Amino acid sequence: MEKESNHDHICLCPLEGIINIIGKKWAILVISIIGHHDRIRFNDIMQHLDGISPKTLTDVLKDLGKENLIHRESFAEIPPRVEYSLTDDGRQLCEAVIPLIAWAEMRDSADKHRCRASCHGEKIAQKQRTRQKKQ
Repeated sequence: MEKESNHDHICLCPLEGIINIIGKKWAILVISIIGHHDRIRFNDIMQHLDGISPKTLTDVLKDLGKENLIHRESFAEIPPRVEYSLTDDGRQLCEAVIPLIAWAEMRDSADKHRCRASCHGEKIAQKQRTRQKKQ
């Protein structure tokens, strides 16, 4: 007997285009990192991601930009400065990913040992920024 759920008749067609972008190895992580900052620079993103090459990060950022999930702002300065932020669609995606992150965090998984000390520091910093915005 088949189990019925509220999701039996969900059309998955809208996912077809975007899943090719956000399904790539680093995309959700990059969205989440940018989402935890108002604006962030390339090297700062690199510091949050262990094992990503500069070329791969550049490619991911270009793909996310083409999908209008992130905004890239260049400043005419010496040395050149570029900052990344989320678009409205990017913010909505970041919010949609939070339950996935919470689920992954709660799982009894061997990957828990990978969590770096900087992650916990970032959580504290995020809570402080949230409190400051409320005041």
